Amino acid sequence: MELNADFSARVLVQSEQLDWTPSPMAGVDRRMLDRIGGEVARATSIVRYAPGSAFSPHTHVGGEEFIVLSGVFQDEHGDYPAGTYVRNPPTTSHTPSSAPGCVIFVKLWQFDPEDRTQFRKDMAAELPAPTDGIASAELHRDARETVTFSQLAPDATLTNTDPGGIELLVLKGSVTDGTETLAKGAWLRLPEGVTLTATAGPDGAQLWIKTGHLPHARPPTL
Repeated sequence: MELNADFSARVLVQSEQLDWTPSPMAGVDRRMLDRIGGEVARATSIVRYAPGSAFSPHTHVGGEEFIVLSGVFQDEHGDYPAGTYVRNPPTTSHTPSSAPGCVIFVKLWQFDPEDRTQFRKDMAAELPAPTDGIASAELHRDARETVTFSQLAPDATLTNTDPGGIELLVLKGSVTDGTETLAKGAWLRLPEGVTLTATAGPDGAQLWIKTGHLPHARPPTL
């Protein structure tokens, strides 16, 4: 399967307008944003766990990165409430579940194969004091990519010119990029060489942004 697999093209998905589709596990549904591959795939998705649902134990051969958008994600290593950012690199394993239910934004098979840096972070706790209405925290940086979390006051404008492509998820509020309004849940991917200019709406915005990673996009290898 290929979905939004042309990384030279601009892509905008208002994810909250998509229908949920079932995964192979009962009680776990998803909204696919981009994908190369079948059930083993380089994939970016919104995944919903119904209360009391669980996924089978598995090892992250290609790594897993996720944000808890709502509820509480759980595994044998602990509880991950909304606002938690997690990186589970290649070779890590767990058994995901959620007693109360949760929704996560998850990226699979997008790690450096040699990456072994595993962590979880409360994104809001990482934020510094704002400057000109914007507070930004660097969540992760390596030779392939940079990941940030930003909080924008109403009408504040964030600009990003990082090389290697830009990917954005609107966690709260809304932004405009000059032509379109990106509502809560909107996912935007800009190709190499395109500048991001995001102006927050009347309620401000919270944004997750990844840059530099698109030249490394590859199908999964087993």
